[in-house]
Amino acid sequence: MNTATVRLYNTFTRRKEDLRPLDDGVVRIYSCGPTVYRFAHVGNLRTFMLPDLLRRSLDYLGYRSEQVMNITDVGHLTDDAFDRGEDKMLVAARLEKKAPEEIAAAYTEAFLDDIGKVNIRPAAQYPRATAYVPRMIELIQQLVANGHAYEVGGNVYYDIASFPAYGRLSRNTTDKLMAGARGEPDPRKRHPGDFTLWKAAGQHRTQVWDSPWGPGFPGWHIECSAMSMSIFGDRFDIHTGGADNVFPHHEAEIAQSEAIAGHRVVSLWMHGGLLMLSGTRMAKSAGNFFRITELEEQGFDPLAFRYLALQAKYRAPLNFGTEGLAGADRALDQLREKVAQWSRQAGSIDESWDSRFRAVLADDLDLPVAMALVADLVRSDVTPGAKAATLIAWDRVLGLDLNRAARERPLPAGASALLAARQKARDARDFARSDELRDQLASLGVTVIDTAEGQRIKP
Repeated sequence: MNTATVRLYNTFTRRKEDLRPLDDGVVRIYSCGPTVYRFAHVGNLRTFMLPDLLRRSLDYLGYRSEQVMNITDVGHLTDDAFDRGEDKMLVAARLEKKAPEEIAAAYTEAFLDDIGKVNIRPAAQYPRATAYVPRMIELIQQLVANGHAYEVGGNVYYDIASFPAYGRLSRNTTDKLMAGARGEPDPRKRHPGDFTLWKAAGQHRTQVWDSPWGPGFPGWHIECSAMSMSIFGDRFDIHTGGADNVFPHHEAEIAQSEAIAGHRVVSLWMHGGLLMLSGTRMAKSAGNFFRITELEEQGFDPLAFRYLALQAKYRAPLNFGTEGLAGADRALDQLREKVAQWSRQAGSIDESWDSRFRAVLADDLDLPVAMALVADLVRSDVTPGAKAATLIAWDRVLGLDLNRAARERPLPAGASALLAARQKARDARDFARSDELRDQLASLGVTVIDTAEGQRIKP
């Protein structure tokens, strides 16, 4: 298949590499998905936007893509960095007085609704961790048999000393892990950095499975090894996640999967930058987050968040604020209005501009440069019809619904009276008064344009 050469940044090697799909022209992508114990916030949505933009870009460049995104509904502890705490699903179940299955079903449905609001296309499959527990047990048995794991009192731990490459993804060493350990190390572990593969069930736990080591439940990290290799086999092209997944989750996943397969499983690791609020990572645990529906209730188009996210490189942190979101909201409406106007004329995609857009996508999904190209095209002397056709084609990647009509926005208090007074002043040819009223309208955030048909409000 004749496809463009795509270069992507590989977290594992810390450099851009040519994408070389295992199957010619088909790129298989596994994405770490949500733990469905609460609503997803917009920081989560930014992470999930990465594989969406990756797939859209690859499709635009002539590839086929197949994405799997897991749903974690068991085993994700409240202190995942140090392998301890309560299972988040059971905490939510207790607080809401519901069964874990009800919690998972409700928040999975909400997650799918929310990603739809920001035009994240559905994955081909959404495997649930609880459906793969038998496969997890099989993998843990293999790890124990191969000397990579050990059992103590019904708990099974991965022995990181058995995997010399442990720490390569995150650039951690065993000394760093020791230095970073909080509190008293678990005395059952051979090394404080050893992580849980299977945890013995305590009394009154509601999610329990039988195993060779007694009743218990799987650790978070083994879940993705089981699901990814069950669906894609022991080799696939790209694994995506957030920057906060690099350690310990993806580091542990590499140790598990490669110890079982005996070779490299994932060709390329991609991680999205975190969304920051007032300089702090947006997180459910910190309580400093917004859900996309909250922003919608405040009057923002959900795709204004997508527009805002496109302004930053996918692997760089992005500071979020409602002022920036408001600017993105206005810019998106203005762009849609221009596309609607230009679409009244016939035109076709401008191949010269499109080749520049394709080159930007192929260079590690450089969406900020792609958005700069959008602005340059808008200001260019390309014919209106060709501008519209080109922008609508690019929107297959951008996902901004540029062929949707701009929204009617409510006017600020007092603006209607000022507009009526200004129209009277124009009719009376009192241009000084007209200019004075224009300035008053501008102070309210209303920009007026005079046309042959009369005054018009600029969105």
